[in-house]
Amino acid sequence: MKGFRDFVLRGNVVDLAVAVVIGAAFTAIVTSIVTNLITPLIAAIFNAGSLDNALVVHLPWVHGAAGGLRFGAVLGSIINFLIVAAVVYFAFVVPLNWAMKRAFARKQQEATATPAATPPTETELLVQIRDLLAGSPSPEGDHTLPPGHGSHRAPAG
Repeated sequence: MKGFRDFVLRGNVVDLAVAVVIGAAFTAIVTSIVTNLITPLIAAIFNAGSLDNALVVHLPWVHGAAGGLRFGAVLGSIINFLIVAAVVYFAFVVPLNWAMKRAFARKQQEATATPAATPPTETELLVQIRDLLAGSPSPEGDHTLPPGHGSHRAPAG
């Protein structure tokens, strides 16, 4: 039971469920647009009640409801697909690409505006400590304390 619960609560399953619900909602909107706006306009152009009844080629050797090739129905399906694709593109793809481009530009700007100072390596720190204790500069740079800063003890002995 634990494995099933983990599977159901995994992020991908929830994302997929949300996508299906939103897809169904958009399908209803697009179907309404096609059925109530586009189909009547195209049907008027072809002088038919709907695209299903437009551009029908009757076959003389086939009788009944399937007695013809319904090019209008195919045309209606193609138009429906193009409208769905346009809605998905303009409602999802374009805004998402725009948001991702802005986020990427913002990250690039932050990265170039405030370069992270790299801390010195352990070897560099040891060289600095050695130079401070010795009181002499090294080839890597002057790491000595200015006069009057710190105390120098005489070697014991």
